[in-house]
Amino acid sequence: MYFCTQARAPSQADVRSLCKKTSWPERRVQVWFRRRRNQERPGLRKRFCEASWRCVFYFFAFVGGILALYDKPWFYNLKEVWADFPKQSMLPSQYWYYLLEMGFYLSLLLSLSFDVKRKDFKEQVIHHIATLTLLGFSWISNYIRVGTLVMAIHDSADILLEGAKVFNYAKWHGTANGIFVVFTVLFMVTRLVIFPFWVIHCTWVYPLEQFAPFFGYYFFNAMLLVLQILHLYWAVLILQMVCKFIFGKLEGDDRSDEEEDDDDSSKERNHKLSHTNGAGARGRANGH
Repeated sequence: MYFCTQARAPSQADVRSLCKKTSWPERRVQVWFRRRRNQERPGLRKRFCEASWRCVFYFFAFVGGILALYDKPWFYNLKEVWADFPKQSMLPSQYWYYLLEMGFYLSLLLSLSFDVKRKDFKEQVIHHIATLTLLGFSWISNYIRVGTLVMAIHDSADILLEGAKVFNYAKWHGTANGIFVVFTVLFMVTRLVIFPFWVIHCTWVYPLEQFAPFFGYYFFNAMLLVLQILHLYWAVLILQMVCKFIFGKLEGDDRSDEEEDDDDSSKERNHKLSHTNGAGARGRANGH
């Protein structure tokens, strides 16, 4: 009852209080809570299924976005984004692209509590809310052209991220590592270069050449800046994973909550075992 209604990880004072109520020693209470938390962590099959369906969605969304954009002048010249604004007609391809993306991000927001729990849970909530706000506001304000560009940029790297997870959960670690390296390069280019220096520059500078700024101008750019801050945060996480990958310490998704051991000694044994296996693998690679 305490686990479900009050806290999944009780403080030391709460542990002592529970010991008095249950007549259990502190060690037994702590082990019980650790095992109970482990029961709620998703298994490998659930992680694999989640990554698979997201990878499939991002692939088809990105292909659909490219098909909707490749023959449009604003795809090659960002100043065309504001040509004849706000009297721009919405094309059927843009309509369906928006519905697809908005439905997907709404489903992600609603399913966050059921999907694999991440350490960046709060950042994910902020990201999905900011994205939905951007999509909804751009729809209402007829910022459709720049909205499609933002969606295509985000989907391009997400395909590789989810694909790397799929292969990692399938134990194809070599393939997963290769895809992750490509993802890292693409993420840095699209989220830290193209998005701020092309897209945000397009929404921040070019509109002022044609009309005076209004509420929508400030609000839309503020939401884009929120996304960019999140990009910087995730870039730091990705670079940390790259460092672990380079030094042979990358184990799965760095954002995931790891399963807890019952005692500190088992953690130490696992650490030593991992270190020994890693040293043995490096020795075999060097021919020793």
